[in-house]
Amino acid sequence: MGKSRKKMWKSIRNFFINKYFISLLAVTVWVIFFDKDDVLSQHQLRKKLHQLQEEKTYYHDEITKSGEEIKELKTNPANLEKFAREKYLMKKDNEEIFVIVKDSIKQ
Repeated sequence: MGKSRKKMWKSIRNFFINKYFISLLAVTVWVIFFDKDDVLSQHQLRKKLHQLQEEKTYYHDEITKSGEEIKELKTNPANLEKFAREKYLMKKDNEEIFVIVKDSIKQ
């Protein structure tokens, strides 16, 4: 009779161990694949965050560079004239401007 009792407790113990294991496995699968904050979404958000940080760095550098150009244009009138000619194709009354555009199509 002692052996049958041990078998009974062993089967009850196995039932609970399996029940908890299955529950834990189900919750893990749910969190990894089906939750609103699943692994794939987290990966995409981290990728987007990295991209935005790179853009932030780029724009910060561009703002700094533009600030230096503005400072230089305000202090030197020759640079202002050079800037207007290069960026906006401005010219003096007695000048002609020729714009050469390179063909980007290769044969």
